[in-house]
Amino acid sequence: MTKPTDNPADPFKKALANATKVMADDSDLTISYSVDPSGISGDSIRLPQVSRRMTREEVLLARGTADALALRHKFHDAATHARYAPPGEMARDLYEAMETARCEAVGARDMPGTATNIDARIAQDASRLGYEQITSSADAPLPAAAGYLIRHLATGRDMPKGAQNVMDLWRGFIEEQAGGTLENLQDTLADQTAFAKFARRIIEDLGYGDQLGDDPDSMDDEQEDNAEEAGEEQDDPDSSGQDDSDENEAEAEADPERSQDEQQDAAQAQVSMEDMSDEDMENETELPEGEAPLEPPAPQPISDADPNYTVYSADFDEEIRAEELADPIELERLRAYLDQQLEPLKGAVSRLANKLQRRLQAQQSRSWEFDREEGILDAGRLARVVANPTTPLSFKVEKDTEFRDTVVTLLLDNSGSMRGRPISIAAICADVLARTLERCSVKVEILGFTTRAWKGGQSREKWLAEGRPQLPGRLNDLRHIVYKSADAPMRRTRDNLGLMMKEGLLKENIDGEALEWAHRRMVMRKEARKILMVISDGAPVDDSTLSVNPANYLEKHLRDVIAMVERRRQVELLAIGIGHDVTRYYDRAVTITDADQLAGAMTEQLAALFDSDPRARARVMGIRRAS
Repeated sequence: MTKPTDNPADPFKKALANATKVMADDSDLTISYSVDPSGISGDSIRLPQVSRRMTREEVLLARGTADALALRHKFHDAATHARYAPPGEMARDLYEAMETARCEAVGARDMPGTATNIDARIAQDASRLGYEQITSSADAPLPAAAGYLIRHLATGRDMPKGAQNVMDLWRGFIEEQAGGTLENLQDTLADQTAFAKFARRIIEDLGYGDQLGDDPDSMDDEQEDNAEEAGEEQDDPDSSGQDDSDENEAEAEADPERSQDEQQDAAQAQVSMEDMSDEDMENETELPEGEAPLEPPAPQPISDADPNYTVYSADFDEEIRAEELADPIELERLRAYLDQQLEPLKGAVSRLANKLQRRLQAQQSRSWEFDREEGILDAGRLARVVANPTTPLSFKVEKDTEFRDTVVTLLLDNSGSMRGRPISIAAICADVLARTLERCSVKVEILGFTTRAWKGGQSREKWLAEGRPQLPGRLNDLRHIVYKSADAPMRRTRDNLGLMMKEGLLKENIDGEALEWAHRRMVMRKEARKILMVISDGAPVDDSTLSVNPANYLEKHLRDVIAMVERRRQVELLAIGIGHDVTRYYDRAVTITDADQLAGAMTEQLAALFDSDPRARARVMGIRRAS
């Protein structure tokens, strides 16, 4: 039974989520609301947050964004898009903008109401970017103008004011350079492959043909021609041998003396081979012991959880300490900024820390087991022992505390969607938990994971240079950050957590490899008990990887890693999702809808882990969803 909600925005958000699933024709979509940039990845759509006030602007933006992303999910095929995507930056931006406009225009044909909603989103985006004040085409983005023009020509609708301004600044140039190609727009809208070819012609007309790369269709024709040639050679395998034989016969007829000499040389070689003893033959053919060629070792799989998971290039990955990504002065400044951001929560955080410490220390206080045959003499039974020294069960022993030999790892999602308040809350909670657990003699490690670049970085550049092989696997440069090692005291690493406030640090998130990395670090620890807590706000997302692999490639690997960790039982795994239902992946998980709830959720989860009452542990650790 679900509890009634007191948030007036919840009914609207639920209705919008259901409508988005229907429009996208996918009932399995996961819809979440966040203050971070909206987007779509696989079966997850992130929409703008709607506050309790439900202002008109918030509602219009949420509806327009939901319609746009639902239409893209319905009418966009990632494999086709990736096949024709150009490698150059400007060409790719133009290609992306035109494809987005195509999806929205096709949807507007069937559902005219979506056009009005998306106009509201475009108007807000244009206002936020200051498009109304631009007076020169040099200051206006050409990709945005091309996308607006495609949408205008396809639907016949006028664009919102700011978008109209950007489109008008570039319209004369675009129509002058690509007017003939634009005449075929209506014929290609419904077919993504035809439109992709159309978009590439537009890009070439605009002068960016050098950024298009190889034509995928011509590459396919070359492969077919090569296959046909190989087939013809297989059909007549003896042709070259017969020709060589004919040439040799002709040479023998022309020079009979040379032919006779060659025959004699061959006969002598045959006799010499026959005269060799069996022992000589063995000595001749066998290599000395220890010099036999060794077989190359079998390549080690990238992932212990899934041998089929591949990485195109790990040359550019890095595991790095936080202090190597910024100098001490910058870390100190960022930490001060973090403290300033969370000044309003200072009192609540202190209370949470004290509450957790009291709960842990209450379980850590000295306790005794009585009625033992040996140990320390029980003072309460001293008189009985004096009267009868043979009285049994008169001793006591100190009870071991369950969590003295324990290490806890906090694995923090450092993706771009965590930017703002969520990453600030996560950083301060990691700080509080580390200091609190340290006081209770529990070691804590704090790790973060992201990528070094947006859209692939050097791995993608290498892939493009090598001809864009099919299904390359993970196609981005990992960045795994050690904010605090388990053996380092918190006082020395406190400033490191400020690094999460650094502009440009938070990028993509590849959760599966990060979880496997953290697990490997933990199993090497000597502590008897190991606890790994993952804090994330969504499913794995890396546009570069997902654009050239199956849509569930990263998500499947995450599930495989979780299954491996839980199957081996070397580490106790739990997760907290911020605005995202992580119970889809983790058995022990709780989802919170507001980043402000993170501190309390972490406290309850950890306190439950250390609770000596198994029923109390089960009540918290068995939580599948936040109420």
